[in-house]
Amino acid sequence: MSYYDLIVKYDWETTRRKIYACTDADVERALSHERPSMEDFAALVSPAADRYLNEMAAQSYRTTRRRFGNTIQLYVPLYLANICQNHCVYCGFNCTNKIHRAILTPDEIHEECQAIKANPFEHILLVTGEAPRSSSVAYMADSMEIMKQYFEQISLEVQPLETDEYRLLMDHGLHSVYVYQETYNRERYPVYHLSGKKANYQYRLETPDRLCDAGVYKVGIGNLIGLEDWRTEAFFTALHLRYLENRYWRTKYSVAFPRLRPYYGEDGFNPEHPTSERNLLQLICAYRLLSEDVELSISTRESAACRDTLMPFGITVMSAGSKTTPGGYAHPTHELEQWAINDNRTAPEVYAAVKAKGFEPVWKDWSQFMQEANIPA
Repeated sequence: MSYYDLIVKYDWETTRRKIYACTDADVERALSHERPSMEDFAALVSPAADRYLNEMAAQSYRTTRRRFGNTIQLYVPLYLANICQNHCVYCGFNCTNKIHRAILTPDEIHEECQAIKANPFEHILLVTGEAPRSSSVAYMADSMEIMKQYFEQISLEVQPLETDEYRLLMDHGLHSVYVYQETYNRERYPVYHLSGKKANYQYRLETPDRLCDAGVYKVGIGNLIGLEDWRTEAFFTALHLRYLENRYWRTKYSVAFPRLRPYYGEDGFNPEHPTSERNLLQLICAYRLLSEDVELSISTRESAACRDTLMPFGITVMSAGSKTTPGGYAHPTHELEQWAINDNRTAPEVYAAVKAKGFEPVWKDWSQFMQEANIPA
C-alpha cells in the first residue's frame, strides 16, 4: 500500500469539477470544522472561498501562532551540482539545456560552507540535479560529512532513493528530505517529464513512503505551481499529506509552494496556469486549516514584498540569501542556476524583515532537539 494506490482511485477532471462547484455554504461549513475533511479542503481552495479569504487568513494566523508561536525558521540551500539526466521542460537543469555543468569538489564545498557561515545558518539544504552516477549516494554521504563540520541540520533535495539508501544517509546526519511531485496529474505528467528516471510517475510518488519507512525525521512534499490547475493540484497534494500524517504519524511534514520561475538557457517555459499572490495566500491558509502541525515553507522564488505579506498567515519556514548555482556563494554567477531568484535580499536583510513583522527568526529546527530531550514541542 502506498499513496499511488490511493490516488489512482481518483479522476482528475471529476475532482476539478467538484472543487469548482463548491458553494458559499460549503466554505462556511469547512470554516466551522476544527479538523477539516478533504471535502472541506476542496471548498477552501475553490473559487467560492476567495470571498472568505479574510476569515481564512485570520483563522490561519491564530492556528499558526497557537502551534508554532512567533518563530520563523531560516535555512539556506547549497547547490552541489547541476548535472542532470532528466528532461523536464520547466527546469534550467534539464539535460538538453546548453549550460555549463559543474559538481563541487570537497575543497569547493568547504569554500561554499565558509561563505555561507558569514551568517549564523545552522540548517543547510543540499541540492543536486538528478544524476545518480555523478551525484551518487556515496558523493552525498561524503558531502554531508563535510557539512557536519559547519551545520547542525542537513536536509536533501536530490533524486529519489531507495529506503536503505536513505537509512545509510541518516548515519551521516540526514535530518529531512524534500521531494516534489511537480504535478499529480497522472495523464499530463509525461508532457512535462520527457525522459530520465523522473519520468516514472509512480516511483517518484512513492518516495515519501520510502522516506517514512526509513525513519527520516521530516519529509517535504509539494507541487510545482503553474503546471496544472492549482486548485486541483492542491487537493491531491493535501490528500498526500493527510495520507502520510495518518499512516506515518511519527514523521514530521512540510509543504512548499514553488511557483514556476524563468531559467537561464535557450528554451523558455511559459506556465499555462499562472497563479496570483492572492491565490497563493488562499493556498497557504487552506493547508494551515487542514493541518495545524505541517510546516509551510516559502522560498526566494517569491519577491521580497510577497514573502513579507504572506509570512504571518501560516508560513513557518523561509529560505534566505539563496543562490541556485553550484559554487554560487563563493563565486556568484547566473549561468549555472536552476531558476532565477526573485527575493535577492541578503540573509541579514531577511532576518530584519522577519523581526519587523514581530516574529522571531531562528536558524535551526528546535523541534527535533526538544523531541529527543522529551520536551513538549
